[in-house]
Amino acid sequence: MPEDFRVLIVDDDFHVAKLHAAYVDSVAGFMALAPVGSASLALQAIHSLRPDLVLLDVYLPDASGLDLLHQLDVDTIMLSAASDGVSLRLAFRRGALGYLFKPFTGESLSQQLRAYARYRRILNQAGALDQETVERAKRSLIPGDVAPSAKPRSATEAAVLESLQPGEQYSAAEVAARVGVSRATAQRYLSSLADDGAVEIQLRYGTTGRPEHRYGIPAGRQGS
Repeated sequence: MPEDFRVLIVDDDFHVAKLHAAYVDSVAGFMALAPVGSASLALQAIHSLRPDLVLLDVYLPDASGLDLLHQLDVDTIMLSAASDGVSLRLAFRRGALGYLFKPFTGESLSQQLRAYARYRRILNQAGALDQETVERAKRSLIPGDVAPSAKPRSATEAAVLESLQPGEQYSAAEVAARVGVSRATAQRYLSSLADDGAVEIQLRYGTTGRPEHRYGIPAGRQGS
């Protein structure tokens, strides 16, 4: 199973940062690192911990998050109460992949993180990428705006999708058994279906406390 995306939260409000870390840890495939509360500590943490993604506030005690963003060589999503157009334009011009207004719900952040996971999976494909893949990666960053791929589904991919019953969640091993393929094959096709928005991924903790990825049909697609 791929390693979880490591997420660094940069926010000077300890209680808010702790809440956002709990939101991150509740999303399948993501793990929150210890939050930091300043731009200087963020630079140190990024250098030493090498996170995959930074969730960055604009208002920090020692610098603007927008100025810090200009220095970062890591994927970043802004989480901020700053809602003026100038801040948003500057954030996107300096490379932010997303912008989520505070306060937000755990589900809003979950959708943003799942969109980021789709983006990473699409761009992690081996070999040269075509223009359709580039456009699909860009669309995938917008939660709820995932367009199905124009490519026809293979027989195995279709069988994996058909094995999922609306309202139910399955592990990759369970899907593999239902379809009659290896777990690795089921995992690969489930990830591809998640890229297209045809499948959603959730996290469930078993009796041992170890999280398990569960796959199902998104609520909006059930019965369609």
